[in-house]
Amino acid sequence: MLDSTALSRLRWRCRRGLLENDLFIERFFKRHEASLTVRHAAGLQQLMDLADNDLLDLLLRRREPEGALSVPEVIEVLGMLRERAAAAPQRD
Repeated sequence: MLDSTALSRLRWRCRRGLLENDLFIERFFKRHEASLTVRHAAGLQQLMDLADNDLLDLLLRRREPEGALSVPEVIEVLGMLRERAAAAPQRD
């Protein structure tokens, strides 16, 4: 697990220029903050090295990780970032 200092640094590193990316990342931290590991942080760091539009393409499933990004920790974190919220109950 990540300690509070490492988690704080990771959150800072994940700040993006596109609102759409920030929304994915914010939801990711809300869901997974308490269970993030060093492995998750490494995968997330690799994704944060991408340009905003390239990251958004991955988040929106317009493309899949290739080359150096096609590693288990990146694929796992990308799956976590792509998770949708549970469907809200329908009202009658």
